[in-house]
Amino acid sequence: GYTLIELTVAMSTGIAVAALVLMLLNQQIAFLRIFHAQKFLISDAPMLNNHMSKIVGAAESFRLYRNVSDLVNGSPPVMADASVLMLRFREPNGTYRASVISFENPGTGQGLYYRMVNSSGVLGSPTWALSKRPANVVFSIEQGILRARITGPAGEELIYSGSMQL
Repeated sequence: GYTLIELTVAMSTGIAVAALVLMLLNQQIAFLRIFHAQKFLISDAPMLNNHMSKIVGAAESFRLYRNVSDLVNGSPPVMADASVLMLRFREPNGTYRASVISFENPGTGQGLYYRMVNSSGVLGSPTWALSKRPANVVFSIEQGILRARITGPAGEELIYSGSMQL
């Protein structure tokens, strides 16, 4: 048998180990919450910067529209508070083609989408989503320079500054 003192020491040791394990578990959960909150900045932000740099850098000119329906209906372009960026690219044969980056919900969830404009000028369905994590994206032209203000799901804010409008 065991004495009362031996049982007390064993129980105290077990309780201390359980408290340490619980503390480590709480610390790990807190770390995962912080990591999840910063996931947009760690994974999506660099990717968005890379895509925006390549796409906008290759464009010859761009225009902004408040929304996709304004673009389709032929409304005049705007200089600020736009959710649609229309880009124009020069082809090697001297012709032009266009594509659109838009912050919208085309039925597959709110996100930043890339669309092609076909040769007859009809805007196609979203080809791919640059990211579905932004809470808001606002395009504007400030002193001739394209700005994209991208707000993440936790309120973090990124500002992409692109090329000058031609």
